[in-house]
Amino acid sequence: MFTPNDIRQIEARGAEISQIEEQVERFRKGFPWLKIIAPATPGHGIRVLSPAEAQASAQYYRAAKVNGKCKFVPASGAASRMFKDMFSGLEKLEEGKDLSADAPGARLAAHIREFAFYDEALFGVPEDSASYRRATLRKLLGEDGLDYGSKPKGVLKFHRYPDEVRTAIAEHLVEAQEYMREADGSCNLVVTISPEHRSLFEAALAEVQPVYEKKYGVRYNVSFTYQDKATDTIAVDPANEPFRKEDGTLLFRPAGHGALIHNLNKVDAELVSIKNIDNVAHEKLLPATSLYKQVLMGEALRLRDRIFEYLRKLDEYPSPAVCGEIEDFLENTLCVKVAPAFDPQGRVAMLRAKLNRPIRVCGMVRNEGEPGGGPYIIEGKDGSSSLQILESVQINKDDPDAVRAMSGATHFNPVDLVCILRDVNGEPFDLLKHVDPDAGFMSSKSYQGRELKALEMPGLWNGAMSDWNTMFVEVPLDTFNPVKVVLDLLRPAHQA
Repeated sequence: MFTPNDIRQIEARGAEISQIEEQVERFRKGFPWLKIIAPATPGHGIRVLSPAEAQASAQYYRAAKVNGKCKFVPASGAASRMFKDMFSGLEKLEEGKDLSADAPGARLAAHIREFAFYDEALFGVPEDSASYRRATLRKLLGEDGLDYGSKPKGVLKFHRYPDEVRTAIAEHLVEAQEYMREADGSCNLVVTISPEHRSLFEAALAEVQPVYEKKYGVRYNVSFTYQDKATDTIAVDPANEPFRKEDGTLLFRPAGHGALIHNLNKVDAELVSIKNIDNVAHEKLLPATSLYKQVLMGEALRLRDRIFEYLRKLDEYPSPAVCGEIEDFLENTLCVKVAPAFDPQGRVAMLRAKLNRPIRVCGMVRNEGEPGGGPYIIEGKDGSSSLQILESVQINKDDPDAVRAMSGATHFNPVDLVCILRDVNGEPFDLLKHVDPDAGFMSSKSYQGRELKALEMPGLWNGAMSDWNTMFVEVPLDTFNPVKVVLDLLRPAHQA
């Protein structure tokens, strides 16, 4: 399948030939559909807390002992998709055509003063004309202006305040000091970025970090991590043969956010909070954001303590009564229903294996039309059930039961989760051992006008965490404020 030059190219990326051959075979075989038992809903997979219970969970977090805390922020890639409609509008304007009043480019120009990145010296006084709309989009996207179309979201100006304008990464610093502060006053953040954007992030941090450290009495420890090129996957053509560029070399593509499980595996902390770079709001919503992040951390630590207690019981006195109590806990708390074991030793071993895993508590938002994966109860390969987050492409639309389950879903995944990465002995889990390789998916892409197939590794909060102990907790919609397109910055959550 591969020439000597191919092998040299693969090895230069840090990958193994067998790994790439397996990827090509995966294109040919496909991924198996996951068997959905039911959507996770309130009272059946999703915990809905009363205000008093939420406060109690937050207090549990504040009182608990934790061996290191860290905020993990996926922030790789440029913001090109955020400005896709703006590029399209500019292309039309450059052709001498105008935009309709409700076109994204026209709306941005009409509301330009409301954006945090607006500067009168750059954008001038707004006017209702095609020439102003063209000039505005040029200055927003072009290299002689803000060049926002090629910069990462983390360094873009999101919110305006009386005394400053904050980028997305600046808002993450403000959030971190509010709910992720260590006892010694430090805050640890690990930010996943593309290597070519490091200088932009460093400049953005240098501008605000000393100010915030003085203002909030905190010390930030910010480190950057890159998605390893060795985790990129090979692309294939429609016939499932390795896709070759014009020069004959193989085409590799980033394997999606699932590749970040390798980065998360290197984080030296017990408690990790994960939140995407663009999911930040104006500080006016920080009280609710902070409360429910502490709620999720409190629920995760409460779950940790209960699981650790059961593991100690299994070591000390694994009686049938203890095993029955654990089985009830797994089923009623985590929706993990296990097959009955008639061998006492096998029963204890199975329960220990089910308990001794990384833990994640995921916030879930009631579905009001926002895109995102959903929470489901899935039947695993061993016949037991578990809570999982599925993307829509992982659901078999030809299966009436799966479609019925999808239509019954009440919540979606806003990517707001908390992880426990250490075991009962304080040792870090090897997260790579808990990935389900069958939980990836394929997508159709193109390269220089040629059709190809791309391989997405099991997603970070999907198949990469398939074998984790999982709990879903409802969080308010106010805590989910992503900026997927630039016009999202006009929403109330991003306006003063």
